[in-house]
Amino acid sequence: MKEEAASSAIDVVVPAALDGQRADRVVSLLTGAPRRVAAEAVRSGAVLVDGRPVADRSMPLRSGQRLQCAVFDWSPSAPGPDPSVRFGVVYADDDLLVVDKPPGLVVHHGAGRRGGTLVDGLLARFPDLGELAGAGVGDPTRPGIVHRLDKGTSGLLVVARTPRAFESLSAQLRHHRTQRRYLALVAGTVAVDRGQVDAPIGRSTRRPDRMAVTPSGRAARTDYTVRRRYGGPVPVTLLEAALDTGRTHQVRVHLAALHHPVIGDDRYGDARARPPALLEVLGRERLFLHAWRLTVEHPADGEMTWESELPADLAATLALLS
Repeated sequence: MKEEAASSAIDVVVPAALDGQRADRVVSLLTGAPRRVAAEAVRSGAVLVDGRPVADRSMPLRSGQRLQCAVFDWSPSAPGPDPSVRFGVVYADDDLLVVDKPPGLVVHHGAGRRGGTLVDGLLARFPDLGELAGAGVGDPTRPGIVHRLDKGTSGLLVVARTPRAFESLSAQLRHHRTQRRYLALVAGTVAVDRGQVDAPIGRSTRRPDRMAVTPSGRAARTDYTVRRRYGGPVPVTLLEAALDTGRTHQVRVHLAALHHPVIGDDRYGDARARPPALLEVLGRERLFLHAWRLTVEHPADGEMTWESELPADLAATLALLS
């Protein structure tokens, strides 16, 4: 039976009746969310106890503790094929796909999105992805998806087509054996040619709908190299960023922590990240962030690398600066 989508946010004191119960069960009971969704909320850092993110979904909660959870949405119904969804395919074989995601396309259902996602488009072009759910591999609402890109970010994404590819790619991401490189135009002049941000990222305690650099977060490291500095009335810098880890919004959070937010970022950026002259070309819902290079270990053929050219809107933005 198809369940209706729902969303919840809580800020409560743990009642005596739930004393000693594990965190994911308490969140599930208090929000009505399925246990798997509550567990994912804990994993993502969205669940706070006495102001600190819960590190383990099985952690017992105690009566009187303050329990907070950011708004989260779920869509129990499975995605369906939608041939109207447009995206590029850079590579395809029996084990995996590499797609070039356009900006504005959400990767999978959730957060109020019930259709028109990359997953729906993938199911239309590669219906065998639906067999992964039947094999009990991964999340049935996002078949083959092992990592994500933000809606406003364009570029390369690898998708598993078989159970062995899913397990291999998931392990590579978990153990930081993939190589993911981004191009980002950031506000201001980055002084050093090369640098690294090594700072933990977790759910913001002030704004639970956002991520932040926080001592209680998960380890995160981003290396960056200056590609070009642009002067003029609106100084900006083109960076290449390499992820050693893959935390939610990692590039955006780390670069904002350097006081060089990504151009177009209205969540983590300040006024400098939204110069009107550049947004006229870039578009007001577009980040200048592009996943241009991806390297993974193919489960059968060894290391493989793919690249994606800078999209036309980003290239036009750079041309305006030259």
